[in-house]
Amino acid sequence: MRKVLWEMNLSGSYNLIQASTPINMTESDAFGMMSGITRYIYENMPSYQSAGYVVFILIFILSAIVFKLGFAKNNLGLWRNVVIYIFLLLGCIVLTFLALFLPMIEGLIVAALILIVYKIRLWREKREERANQEKESVS
Repeated sequence: MRKVLWEMNLSGSYNLIQASTPINMTESDAFGMMSGITRYIYENMPSYQSAGYVVFILIFILSAIVFKLGFAKNNLGLWRNVVIYIFLLLGCIVLTFLALFLPMIEGLIVAALILIVYKIRLWREKREERANQEKESVS
């Protein structure tokens, strides 16, 4: 239920302010709002704290895979990679909070699968191109 309040500003016009009342949510209501994999983890782990760590680690691993497959360059130095992965770790904290009620893990899995398929096709095309070049050079 929302309360609608009107506030007069300095210019004499009214601003609309919507105030939300607190939601009394039970545990089952919260689980019902969670996305699939996150709900499964929270329902099957022994404590909510350990479930949060598992979700965080899963998001970090999937984010690192997506980063490595789609965006990483091979010629970066060690310290640059360390800095990149530290910022990735910090970004995954935000993604963990979003993963409670949004399908972040599922989205990262889909992104990883798409990038894996892309890399496999790219590898096959390069292999075929090398084979064709070798055939042409022999002929």
